[in-house]
Amino acid sequence: MLSRLIRALVHPVLILHYGLGKLAPYVKDRTYVKWKYRLNMGERCDLEHPKTFQEKLQWIKFNDRKPIYHQMVDKVEVKKFVSERVGEEYVIPTLGVWENFEDIDFDALPNEFIMKNTYDSGTYYICTDKSQLDKEAVRKRLSVTWGKDYYVFSREWPYKGLKRRIIAEPLLHDEKSPYLTDYKFFTFNGEPKFYYTTSDRGAVTGLREDFFDVNGNLLELNQKGYYNNPNTPALPVNLQKMVGFARILAKDTYHLRVDFYEVNGRMYVGEMTFFDGGGFCPFTPAKYNQILGDWIKLPTDNLK
Repeated sequence: MLSRLIRALVHPVLILHYGLGKLAPYVKDRTYVKWKYRLNMGERCDLEHPKTFQEKLQWIKFNDRKPIYHQMVDKVEVKKFVSERVGEEYVIPTLGVWENFEDIDFDALPNEFIMKNTYDSGTYYICTDKSQLDKEAVRKRLSVTWGKDYYVFSREWPYKGLKRRIIAEPLLHDEKSPYLTDYKFFTFNGEPKFYYTTSDRGAVTGLREDFFDVNGNLLELNQKGYYNNPNTPALPVNLQKMVGFARILAKDTYHLRVDFYEVNGRMYVGEMTFFDGGGFCPFTPAKYNQILGDWIKLPTDNLK
């Protein structure tokens, strides 16, 4: 608690973020988005004539609301979506789905697994040895967002009203690394333009990011606050297949990020999101906020 207080005093903007989070359920959507955008980006958000990548993502939140988007972000329903479009063999198997924690039969699960909430992003628990499993720790971890509407905190419409469930999947292992590497492809009006790979997840050095174009060329681009891996990650064996699948899965969208895993040479579709970082994460160098914005073609682009 003391360390958090000291951090807030050193970085007063954290206090504003905390306050806005507490007010989130009571603030109107557009007002909330504009306030959060100002805190994260340091400038006003123009929702009527968006130009930057982040502004255009905010416009999409309010103006592009196809019902299928709910399926595309739900961790259970998305598996059917992926199976129908690219094939069931690219879907990570499901060990079980439950509506209540009390219904989980842990005895029926394998020694290793990952358990996630199906209706949000980033809430999960990894079990590497079931004999040492603390069920109460699992409950505590998954309950962090259980009673909350994930939509409220970034106004990402696809998550609004999703059914609350818990899903368990096998824990995947790649023989090349103790940490899984994922490949996150950014698509613009259905066309993949680049991807970034995360590595050293769980390592002491912290998460690293490296951005590449779809031909595998390393880019100067990064997200503010992240650093490159000192050892440039190898390209995925299935790079061009990932590019093709991202194009298929992103059809008829303004913007979609499609994530893949490559495990011992085999490719899986991980998840999809319409708003990387909620649409509030600036890029470095800063010029890319505008460059990426130009790549998303919206109906507002021709309006003055």
